[in-house]
Amino acid sequence: MKHYIIAKFLPEVTRERQEEMLPEIEELFGHLTWLEGVKSVDVVLNCVDRDNRFDLMIEIDMAKESLELYDNCLWHKLWKEKYGKLLAQKTIFDRE
Repeated sequence: MKHYIIAKFLPEVTRERQEEMLPEIEELFGHLTWLEGVKSVDVVLNCVDRDNRFDLMIEIDMAKESLELYDNCLWHKLWKEKYGKLLAQKTIFDRE
């Protein structure tokens, strides 16, 4: 399945800051491929910088059974602790 995290940063998190954070976020989510059933991770900034757009999309290709492993892993917790406070909004979406 594909697990998507689609995030909108707070207004004070500038586009420049988002670009600075991108390698850190990519590295953090890159560790997920160590989890059983996680095939790949793609982290991208929106190519259009407008107020009515979300800023970041994280796509995780994983076995459906791996979702619980992901939810409880260190890297997911670090994402929430470090970056959760910088988000104005997020959407989670899963598809098979």
